[in-house]
Amino acid sequence: MSELAIIGGTGLTKFDGLEITHRQMLSTPYGETSSPIIHGTYCGKSVAFLARHGARHTIPPHKINYRANLWGLKEIGIKTILAVAAVGGIHPNMRPTELIIPHQLIDYTHSREHTFFAEELTHVTHIDFTNPYCDSLRSQLLTAAQQFDFKVHPQGVYGATQGPRLETAAEIDRLEKDGCDIVGMTGMPEAALARELELCYATCAVVANPAAGRGAAQITMADIEANLKQGIENVRQLLAEVIPLI
Repeated sequence: MSELAIIGGTGLTKFDGLEITHRQMLSTPYGETSSPIIHGTYCGKSVAFLARHGARHTIPPHKINYRANLWGLKEIGIKTILAVAAVGGIHPNMRPTELIIPHQLIDYTHSREHTFFAEELTHVTHIDFTNPYCDSLRSQLLTAAQQFDFKVHPQGVYGATQGPRLETAAEIDRLEKDGCDIVGMTGMPEAALARELELCYATCAVVANPAAGRGAAQITMADIEANLKQGIENVRQLLAEVIPLI
């Protein structure tokens, strides 16, 4: 039984190299997961894989059933989640194809089902979210990253926006003033739901493009796809190194 799950984002809708043993579609109290959970072995370790946007990348960020995804993974015995996410680079040192292991986040999303503690409660429940990512998993990622020449930033502040549109240049200016280094659309409520379920959760973010106003006047999908092709290859190499450590 797998205790480690990889949640794949844009650019990682399938997990090349995973020796698949079976697929499992889950129905949870919150609905079905975004895609079947794929079970297999990778680098000799039992791993589960879930495509956050669906197997065909058809679910936009604001429509993802985050509660079903996290609940389903917990239900099948997952204890550790390594989430992969494509992001825009706000900080000038965080360039396309580079990886970031964020240590903090700021949530700008709205109207998403963001907690399991909403109804039929015996008492109001609060979670400590001071440090939103699992320190031990972050440390393992950073240890594994020392083996490679490509850039892996050891920390960064992830700004989670609603999407599905990209941000305006003024919005990115605001995020930068707030302290954000990168911007993405799926970091929340995923991280908070993992904490509510007491799962060890960390993110490996790959910069797909400079954020609005930080690069070319127009952000094109062609540029994003080209950057993700190399960036996701870097992610795959990092996963192959870190998974045996977990």
